[in-house]
Amino acid sequence: MTLDDIARHGFDPDAPRRVGVAVSGGSDSMATLALLAAHFEVAAVTVDHGLRTEAAEEAAFVGRFCADRGISHTILRWDGASAEGNLMDAARRARLGLIGAWAGSTGISHVALGHTADDQAETFLMRLAREAGLEGLSGMRPRFEAEGVTWHRPFLTQTREALRDYLRRQGIAWVDDPSNENERFDRVKARQALGTLKSLGVDAQAIAGVTTNLASANAALHRLLMAEVERHVSEQSGDLLIDATGFSVMNPELQRRLIVAALRWISGADYAPRAAKVQTLLAELPRQGDRTLHGCRITSAKGALRITREAQAVADLRVTLEDSAATWDRWVVTGPAMDATEVAALGEAGLRQCPDWRETGLPRASLAASPAIWRGETLVAAPLAGFGIGWQARICRDAFDTWLIRR
Repeated sequence: MTLDDIARHGFDPDAPRRVGVAVSGGSDSMATLALLAAHFEVAAVTVDHGLRTEAAEEAAFVGRFCADRGISHTILRWDGASAEGNLMDAARRARLGLIGAWAGSTGISHVALGHTADDQAETFLMRLAREAGLEGLSGMRPRFEAEGVTWHRPFLTQTREALRDYLRRQGIAWVDDPSNENERFDRVKARQALGTLKSLGVDAQAIAGVTTNLASANAALHRLLMAEVERHVSEQSGDLLIDATGFSVMNPELQRRLIVAALRWISGADYAPRAAKVQTLLAELPRQGDRTLHGCRITSAKGALRITREAQAVADLRVTLEDSAATWDRWVVTGPAMDATEVAALGEAGLRQCPDWRETGLPRASLAASPAIWRGETLVAAPLAGFGIGWQARICRDAFDTWLIRR
């Protein structure tokens, strides 16, 4: 397929009329924008991370290109200087969050990213260095859902040089990010390593073929996991219940995948806990008792494993109610109009004020981590504990099985 063919069919089978395109000004994203603009109504968005003085001019460069072609362009700003920890990861999360919010506010449900086979190869090498398993080595997905948006990487099988050749033929300029030469970033090191490996025939296209094969194997395992979830997993008021007998006879890899997925769904974390901690948990699960990991409480009891939110993980989380609604942790809380109220964990102190909590059928630990409405130190309502009138709480994410399909 030509680049134009890929652009035309890159969103099949449910191609939208209007597409958002994340554009940094680099060759990959500029080519993505130009190719898609020939077949869709596109809206470009650039995130100015403020980490380099050139960033503002790069955003303006994209703006001038879009203005010349009648393409809508929006610049979003992120204060990257305040980021903590892994800067590249923080920037990626910020871009997804900002662009997802922008897309939602403009009625765009599909956004294209300009990743190429070179990015796929670099990601593979970085994950290989971290001793990633099959899921990690399967590479970046050509399509995924996050922040209420479907994200696409239509040119993930094409090399960066192929996209640059297209730009040269079209007379379209691009900007080079100097951080792409900064050796303190792992991605730059991986890019340099690819140059060394090329003499062995290990180039971006070869690694892309490997990740495609691994992704097929990973998808087969995921289908097996979905079948086990259908048979052995249920939800109860935000908790996950796993049939202990069914879990005990699962393939160990499916056990690991199920526990990791459950922990991520309950906690809302983007990443899985460390592999060694997961293996320790799995070894302990046959014995009855409570364990905590990844902001979750895992209870092994006769007949079932229950995974719920850990009360300590949300003990300090407080959200002010606005217009009688609030999103707290993984819950949307709504109720009658009131002044000066906020949502926080019910906790043990609140639970003692709920005389009928046992009638809910939920364990004490689950209710302690559930949302409650407070006015100062006074408990107003605890929807899951059956306390208070007119208040409701619902999980604000997809059901577990749906979330597994989309992730």
